[in-house]
Amino acid sequence: MEAVRRILVTGASGYVGGRLVTALLEDGASVRVFVRDQKKAQSNSWASSVEIATGNASDYQSTLKALTGIHTAYYLLHSINAGTNFDKIESEMATNFAKAAQEAGVKQIIYLGGINNDLKSSKHLNSRANTGRSLASTSVPVMEMRAGIIIGSGSASFEMLRHLTHRLPVMTTPKWVMNKTHPIAVRDVLWYLKSAAKLEKPVSGIFDIGGPEVLTYADMMQKFAKLSGLRKRLIIKVPVLTPNLSSLWIGFVTPVPTTLARPLVGSLISEVVADPAKSIDHLIPKPAEGLIDVSTAITLALSKVSSNSVSTRWSDATAPFAPWQKAQSDPDWAGEALYKDTKVRVTDASMENLWVAIEEIGGDNGWYGADFLWYMRGVMDRMIGGVGLRRGRRDPIHLRVGDSLDFWRVESLIPGESLKLYAEMILPGKAWLEFRIKKLPNGQSEVTQEASYSPRGLGGQLYWYAVLPLHTFVFPTMIRNLIRSANRKDYAARNA
Repeated sequence: MEAVRRILVTGASGYVGGRLVTALLEDGASVRVFVRDQKKAQSNSWASSVEIATGNASDYQSTLKALTGIHTAYYLLHSINAGTNFDKIESEMATNFAKAAQEAGVKQIIYLGGINNDLKSSKHLNSRANTGRSLASTSVPVMEMRAGIIIGSGSASFEMLRHLTHRLPVMTTPKWVMNKTHPIAVRDVLWYLKSAAKLEKPVSGIFDIGGPEVLTYADMMQKFAKLSGLRKRLIIKVPVLTPNLSSLWIGFVTPVPTTLARPLVGSLISEVVADPAKSIDHLIPKPAEGLIDVSTAITLALSKVSSNSVSTRWSDATAPFAPWQKAQSDPDWAGEALYKDTKVRVTDASMENLWVAIEEIGGDNGWYGADFLWYMRGVMDRMIGGVGLRRGRRDPIHLRVGDSLDFWRVESLIPGESLKLYAEMILPGKAWLEFRIKKLPNGQSEVTQEASYSPRGLGGQLYWYAVLPLHTFVFPTMIRNLIRSANRKDYAARNA
């Protein structure tokens, strides 16, 4: 009798990877995840049910260690946020992973790429195909599944579609918005991925996976508008909108930053349609209930958004070389400076209500005053290629380590005690915003709000002093309104 296969999932902190881990565990699989940040992985609901290996796919030794004892390895990594040389980074990572898998004795690699059957192929899709070739460069069998647009709550493609349709009743679009595409529901992607781990023998080859419909991006927007109760959108096709110009516009209108929108939009120049000759049906039959059509997939995704039950989101994954993560503080040998703005208040508000107020900060809930200044800082960030405020929150009530929160990311969180955010806006240095609460002997609560900043060079120091006058208004207002919010009686019923 065959022993239980051990499965490794890379990209477990990302959109598809996080959901795949859950799907595999539901099937009773033995799962190990390979992540850069252990604390971030531990914040997931599945953390206690998996083995967590830390490291980086670019590092051979940590990759080899993660792959040792593994039967099937899922490769769900990409670096499209890593700037113009993302294709080189992706190829090097995949080659490193393949060599480590061969040495570790891995029996099967399963890779999720993108459909690439059109002669007019984007740099993004070419890079995904090249990643597949790099993974297949050793003796380990590689099963490459290629998908088109994935429709599901929290995916970057879905967020682009949703916000463009909601915010623009009239759209000027490139003529290739009429190109055919072959979308697939994220539930069906997970079906194929988890089913591949159950195949009796290792498989090598390229297989296209698509939903039951082929339609244009414009058709999808009209379907989305109808299902959302909106009027039919007026789409005006113009020949002058290049992918670069379109991605700048999408970066302004939607939560998806320009750096991520650019490769996604560039892919629309291609006809992304599954090739019947690359069908996977002879290996993995369709689900018993059939594949999910586009309208149903959009409806399911919208229901997840409206019920605040989005389990993973495109912004969950962090690229190690993303433009907004390049800023560093002064090196240790220079005597690293750390500037702080600390506010401490004592209040009669309960610890429970204070924590609720802290955990609900940001997104549509705002930043407890001076929201116009926060908005302007977000606009400035997007203008220079940062993420701005439009990422919002995955969940309007609860946070977990690794969550994106406007232009911050949750670095650490101790429920009921502290929340620390790391700035992912473009800065000449590194910045954090931290909230701490504690119970005093007299029964009152103490709230500490601390903004800290580690500058990079003279420019970083000048930046701190330039924004200092704004701090004298923003931060006192924030802690004052946070305490006021904590005193609202309706907070006690939030978790009822």
